[in-house]
Amino acid sequence: MELDDSVHAKIEKLCKQGDDLAAAGSFDSARDTYKSALQLLPGDHRQWEAATWIYAAIGDVHFRTADYEKCFKCFFNAVQCVNGLGNPFIHLRLGQCSYEAGNLDKSADELTRAYMGAGLDIFMDDDSKYLEFLETRIDI
Repeated sequence: MELDDSVHAKIEKLCKQGDDLAAAGSFDSARDTYKSALQLLPGDHRQWEAATWIYAAIGDVHFRTADYEKCFKCFFNAVQCVNGLGNPFIHLRLGQCSYEAGNLDKSADELTRAYMGAGLDIFMDDDSKYLEFLETRIDI
């Protein structure tokens, strides 16, 4: 199922604005802009692929502000959306949030999924502690 072209264009525009705000460090404004995009999706959000990347964008804002509980909730929503399961970035953030919450078995599972889907490169932009932890659980 595809979104109406005008709705899709509005969502893309809002997400681009959110990306620019996040890049500038305006995380609250970015989050609000992404939420506005999410609200444009009709019906059950989980049926739209756009929801996957919008939830991931909102979650990433929460990750960057160290609000790991909200981050986990967003990425948990994203993994339930179209093409969310198996997305290495989504699994990376779920693993990182689980690590921060002290749920190390869940963290290892999710970080392994990220590693299997994208290799070592996916870990290079974040704190090395996540990869170091994963190396204690699996052979890399």
